[in-house]
Amino acid sequence: MTAPSPLETAAAADVPTELTDGYHLVVDALKMNDVDTIYGVVGIPITDLARLAQAQGIRYIGFRHESNAGHAAAIAGYLNKKPGVALTVSAPGFLNGLVALANATTNCFPMVQISGSSERHLVDLKQGDYEEMDQLAAAQPFVKAAYRVSRVEDIGRGIARALRTAISGRPGGVYLDIPAAVLGAIMPKAEGDRTLSRLVDPAPRQLPAPEAVDRAIELLASAERPLVVLGKGAAYAQADAKVREFIESTGIPYVPMSMAKGLLPDDHPQSAATARSLALKKADVVMLVGARLNWLLGHGQTGWNPDAKFIQIDIDPKEMDSNQPISAPLVGDIESVLDVLAERTKPGQIQAPSAWRDELGERSAQNVAKMAKRLEADPQPMQFMGALKAVRDVVRRHPETYIVNEGANALDIARNVIDMHVPRHRLDSGTWGVMGIGMGYAIAAAVESGAPVVAIEGDSAFGFSGIEIETICRYRLPVVTVIMNNGGVYRGDDVNPYDDAPSPTTLMSAARHDLLIESFGGKGYRATTPAEVTAALTEALASGGPALIDCVIDPSAGTESGHISHLNPKGITVGNITPAKK
Repeated sequence: MTAPSPLETAAAADVPTELTDGYHLVVDALKMNDVDTIYGVVGIPITDLARLAQAQGIRYIGFRHESNAGHAAAIAGYLNKKPGVALTVSAPGFLNGLVALANATTNCFPMVQISGSSERHLVDLKQGDYEEMDQLAAAQPFVKAAYRVSRVEDIGRGIARALRTAISGRPGGVYLDIPAAVLGAIMPKAEGDRTLSRLVDPAPRQLPAPEAVDRAIELLASAERPLVVLGKGAAYAQADAKVREFIESTGIPYVPMSMAKGLLPDDHPQSAATARSLALKKADVVMLVGARLNWLLGHGQTGWNPDAKFIQIDIDPKEMDSNQPISAPLVGDIESVLDVLAERTKPGQIQAPSAWRDELGERSAQNVAKMAKRLEADPQPMQFMGALKAVRDVVRRHPETYIVNEGANALDIARNVIDMHVPRHRLDSGTWGVMGIGMGYAIAAAVESGAPVVAIEGDSAFGFSGIEIETICRYRLPVVTVIMNNGGVYRGDDVNPYDDAPSPTTLMSAARHDLLIESFGGKGYRATTPAEVTAALTEALASGGPALIDCVIDPSAGTESGHISHLNPKGITVGNITPAKK
């Protein structure tokens, strides 16, 4: 005979029992683990979950597209060093969010996507339920981990498991599937409360082996041309003072990857960013700090000294030897590794030779002078350089400003022109080089920090998430979007040799993005000269509200695929293609 349930026992005794449900347990579990913001798009079956979260004091930021909400949650995780949370509906909404979740995993950002889903018994028999999909199976290849909660009493455990997995070890994206029936399930509140738990030390320190540290010290001490490469993992670690202390105490030149810019000021005397090619070509010992030898670094092969020896600090031992042999693997979190390095290094044991520093300094000075000459030119129509120099000069007066950057030429040129002096204030396309992160990143940066944000967008890249300027206006966020409008993907002067239809890379040259934001109540500007960019951005930042500057760029400005045109397959060129007859 089956024992009566607590609800049946209470009913039989005519004793009122306080109840809870899956919606409340999700919110209670999130609050218990210090989740204070959710980014999402509502709909069946999670609308009431968003309402309840908001009513219980969790800030809810509603987007127009799930991918953008996911990108916001991902970059919130990066900025806060704790999992950002995105909320989506089932099937198509889940798939839209999965793009951002996969991007978070690739970039090592801690993020949890919670999606409602259809009834399991209908999905498993493929009976054609509303938005039917096996979302757990779909997510698994693209994320760090995927879990499903099948019983209301497991919600607390599922939330805790997802948050811990996202933040522990190498951070990444985690999918949590909660079917509609589980959200609506009811149980006694006292029992439900006992199922909830608060995480204890979800990202514990991981110290390297002493002998591994000694091995790295010996390599660095014997190097004639040592180099440190700082990746966005070094910025994520928030061990800023210890990174700086190591660099300055050893005198080793360093090259920052794009999202590590500002970890030390870009004008720091040991920065070899403006002599990067020479530094990589000649360095004999290279220490990677939160950076991976992926395509962004030529896999440690193209452009590198073939005899270079590598030291790598990474929390994931599987990363070692992925592209090049690692002579001194340092497995651990960055802060702990730097602590042990400082403890075990004798005073003066590691010192970069002055000849190497001088060589890089001379090359840097030459390249800076060349760049200055290019920036002083003021051709008309306006070029990328002129517009971005104007942005740079205004932002220098507002060092608290976050820079979000995506596009091809807009990304490549802005990265070289706009120097950073504060860590974690440059947010861009990252490891995947994916377009569409712009407005999501900008919204999260503004929401999480309260500081002004300048999103520098190519006109093509802006199209992926541009509708979110309505979100920016709805929440009255201090985001200024600056669009490099050259009327095309890469450039706007391509032609269709067959007929008068637009070419594959042609956009509307007469587009008025400034009028788009005005339709939502923001302030729009149209700029055709650097002086107009300066005036518009100065006024927009002073207002503290939503604004958009449409920078009209020469349609012939820009190059195919920006700085990575070499990745295009080499086949028959367009010039050798004979147009078909109409």
